[in-house]
Amino acid sequence: MKWWKYLAIALLLYTAVMGFLGQVPRLAILNETERNLYFHVPMWFGMTIVLAASVVNSLRYLRNPSSRLDILAHESAKTGVLLGVLGLLTGSLWARYTWGTWWTTDVKLNCAAITMLIYLAYLVLRGSVQDEQQRARLSAIYNIFAFAVAIPLLFIVPRVASASLHPGMGGNPGFSKYDLDSHMRLVFYPAVIGWTLLAVWITEVSCRLAFVKEKVYEKQLDKQTA
Repeated sequence: MKWWKYLAIALLLYTAVMGFLGQVPRLAILNETERNLYFHVPMWFGMTIVLAASVVNSLRYLRNPSSRLDILAHESAKTGVLLGVLGLLTGSLWARYTWGTWWTTDVKLNCAAITMLIYLAYLVLRGSVQDEQQRARLSAIYNIFAFAVAIPLLFIVPRVASASLHPGMGGNPGFSKYDLDSHMRLVFYPAVIGWTLLAVWITEVSCRLAFVKEKVYEKQLDKQTA
């Protein structure tokens, strides 16, 4: 096992222990729910990075088509969707104990949900096209479109919105300005690295499995044509 995988395990264990037992500021409304910062936000960091890797591989595929690049793009997108869904779930749980409801009309939440629906449509598209080359090409084009839409939805639209409950949005102060103190930084930044490495690890494993399935399929075709 590569060294960065041990690092991922160590950082995530550190995040889990310090996330539940470490010191956090006592703030009104947030209280102990602020610990979710170590899980909810780093998941979105990891999601963004693997989705970026996915669109890069889609661009590479359009330039030089190969099944390997198609698999890398697809599996990276699947990992991004997984982390995105987990981010939505942890965000909804956080909202329940800070805003009093599982979901609101907050622009940040709605933009995140729309982003996930766009990527879920990408997965549906892949499953609806039978021809391998056509599926790969359409998926690559759609993936580029999805990422081009996701970035404004996640990072631009919420910041220019006139009203938002999220920190750093709609005129609200960001975490770094009012509650990400020195103790929390010692956990938050390792958490970002740990969750990102986990995203890379999941993608690597899923890609290896997809490569094996592809080789098995090719051997079956060879036997049928022999």
